[in-house]
Amino acid sequence: MTDRECGFLLLGSQLGDPDRHPLTTAQLRDLANRVASADKPTEDRELLPADLRSLGYGQEMAERIVHLLGETERLHWYLNRGKREGCVPLTRLSEGYPLAMRKRLGLDSPGVLWAMGDLSILEKPRIALVGSREIREENAAFAARVGAEAALQGYVLVSGNARGADRIAQTACLNAGGQVICVLADELQKQEITENVLYLSEDSFDLPFSAQRAHSRNRVIHALGEKTFVAQCASGTGGSWSGTVRNIKENWSPVFCFRDGSEAMYQLEQLGAVLLDNEDLSKLSALQSQPSGFF
Repeated sequence: MTDRECGFLLLGSQLGDPDRHPLTTAQLRDLANRVASADKPTEDRELLPADLRSLGYGQEMAERIVHLLGETERLHWYLNRGKREGCVPLTRLSEGYPLAMRKRLGLDSPGVLWAMGDLSILEKPRIALVGSREIREENAAFAARVGAEAALQGYVLVSGNARGADRIAQTACLNAGGQVICVLADELQKQEITENVLYLSEDSFDLPFSAQRAHSRNRVIHALGEKTFVAQCASGTGGSWSGTVRNIKENWSPVFCFRDGSEAMYQLEQLGAVLLDNEDLSKLSALQSQPSGFF
């Protein structure tokens, strides 16, 4: 890994220590902006708190950043542990980091994604699917159709591996001979390496599930897909709703929702999503988003 890639890991990952407090995505973005606007140093030396204070940081934050960057022994230990577990890091600067996602999310893209599985899957065309865990029969059928059509039409399916819509679509895709990217909110290293499946996890490979991690990974799912399909969601609540609304607002990827007659889907249509029936999935490449949304 390059020094800059190591820097991303040191600043943005817990490195297996639950008591370690790395920078948040917002703090990483702020640091990147400050560094980009600063004069470049004339000499090659270690970063000092004084350098960060010159960028407008207070003493406490300056010392925190320098301390994080100094934990190189823990980084090497964590990288070696990840290698033994079959987990590899892709920092925002790494070759193989999803360029489309970095472009769509900008500095809000994850500083690092840990991966387990066939990395070449990331190089292929992708569509994403999100939806509720408690899913109705007709919505489940839509999720399965999206997964199967992804495989048959040459797309990798991106989803969150959660119970309900996610796993229904993923299973249908794999059964039809396709490939799947699972963006996890729990421990990456506990997954079983499976043919045609690539597992991704933001920040670390050994963090347990949390609601915050589940919420954060939604932007990754939406931004990895060329198009995003919503099988079911509840109006105004839940990760499928909030992630989809944010996608429409930020214009990460065109959104297509199952026409199930629900208030949630009607509201998403008003914001800019397109409503679909199962028959509309026969040619995914032809699907077009609305010219403009509510935002």
